[in-house]
Amino acid sequence: MGLKSLLHRPGHQATQPAAKVSTRSVASSSSPVSQASSSKPFLDAIRSRRTVYALNKSAPIPDTQIAFIVKETIQHTPSAFNSQTARLVVLLNKEHDTFWELVKASLKPLVSEEQFTTTSAKLDGFKAGYGTVLFYEDQDIVHGLEENFKLYADKFQQWSEHTSAMHQLVLWTALEAEGFGANLQHYNPVVDAKAAEQWGVPSNWNLKAQLVFGGRVEGQEPGEKQFKPVEGERLRIYGQA
Repeated sequence: MGLKSLLHRPGHQATQPAAKVSTRSVASSSSPVSQASSSKPFLDAIRSRRTVYALNKSAPIPDTQIAFIVKETIQHTPSAFNSQTARLVVLLNKEHDTFWELVKASLKPLVSEEQFTTTSAKLDGFKAGYGTVLFYEDQDIVHGLEENFKLYADKFQQWSEHTSAMHQLVLWTALEAEGFGANLQHYNPVVDAKAAEQWGVPSNWNLKAQLVFGGRVEGQEPGEKQFKPVEGERLRIYGQA
């Protein structure tokens, strides 16, 4: 089963329609059919998704295909009460470079000169990639849910975090399936203000994470992943036939 078919599979829909909690629109349901999609089965993509730091500015697919994958991720990833709170900003090429220079400028006053030398080198590693996706959550919708559903008011921030995390995993896996390497970073809130000014990000969007992606540097793939035992420690199954 290919990635495109997985993204188009009908999923669970919440009984509460998004229109009752927000008038904002998301990607159109009439998204054009992709001209290329991965043939990697879903679980294979999950297994091979890794944190890859050694990135370069090569891209296995065109920018239009990256945009398509991001739109599909937004369109089909679930959210609490079907609230569709996720907001993504995709930065490619020079815009990607600008973001990591902004992170560097934001951190420089906060660390010692010695620390900044190490930090700067690390940020240059992220800048060496091809693109960055900024994951935001729309707080106006979250607060609206808190007001409209008092019984769950103390849960909606947590569920918003869940929504963002699902978008992060879906997009990370989808980009990996196309041949990119990627790693997830959290330079919020130190860069929030500069990013908002640079790209006109609304004040009600709250930055959660940054997914850096790019071509994989040959010979610098991540090492073998170590796993803790699953059965008996991390998994319990009851009632299995």
